[in-house]
Amino acid sequence: MTMNQLRAFLRVALLGTFSAAAADLGMTQPSVSELIKRIEESYGIRLFTRGSRRLVLTSAGEQLVPFAQQAVTAADGADRALRSMTSLSGGVATFGLLRNANYYSLSQLLETFHNRYPQVRLRIIGLNSVEVADAVSAGDLEAGLVVLPIDSEKLNVTPLMRDEVLFASADPAKTAKPVTIADLAASDLVLYDAHYGWRDPTRRQLAERAQLEGITLTPQIEVEHVESALGIVALGGGGTIVSTAVSKSKGFPENIHTVSFADPLYDTIAIVQRQGSILSPATREIARLARRMLLEH
Repeated sequence: MTMNQLRAFLRVALLGTFSAAAADLGMTQPSVSELIKRIEESYGIRLFTRGSRRLVLTSAGEQLVPFAQQAVTAADGADRALRSMTSLSGGVATFGLLRNANYYSLSQLLETFHNRYPQVRLRIIGLNSVEVADAVSAGDLEAGLVVLPIDSEKLNVTPLMRDEVLFASADPAKTAKPVTIADLAASDLVLYDAHYGWRDPTRRQLAERAQLEGITLTPQIEVEHVESALGIVALGGGGTIVSTAVSKSKGFPENIHTVSFADPLYDTIAIVQRQGSILSPATREIARLARRMLLEH
């Protein structure tokens, strides 16, 4: 059986007549009829019988439907995959960015992409890594950047870089030596990403370490953004955690000191894509640019 035969069979099964299927496929009615006839003659069976108003599938025809659908779907997917390799003249790039993307020079990403490919529409969402991973897994986003660990079921995960996580405080005594989880628990903790709480990947790493030591970490203040946490800490309101990229940024408060953890802690930044999916050319290109910018950071 050829793909043309299977496509014609499925359209006749759906629309109920050779003429309707022919119009839908941009073919003549005799051509569609001949495609169906060749299948029937090859196997010595009938695929349709005539009802009062439309063609009705026989038992053989009903058996063929799911296999024909699978074959056509696979062929269409292969066609899209090959065509997607050759065009960046349109389409939409859907991509998830880290909430703190600006600290990794990713603010230039959209400008660079738009200047190169002005005909491509951009749909870029900046969320917590938890939500980016969920959106990619559900198919709402084609791909995205996340901090590990995330729940990776249904996802292909490609780590790109590591960034050390530091303890930050306005009290120099608190940063005189590397901090332990016990030190962290004894601090007046100010933590950001309040909405996601301990599902946030960096917090999740801390919680796992604390659990192994039989320690409970309880923040005194929770806010949504790292900038808010730093503002509170700068006024002497406890300590927080920041990535090295944040600590080296221009807006980092001058009176805040940082120190490593006794057992160094890292944010691992990775790109995620749904397993078995094929990225559109636009999303594939913006993922390539994001990867390059991170590796050059």
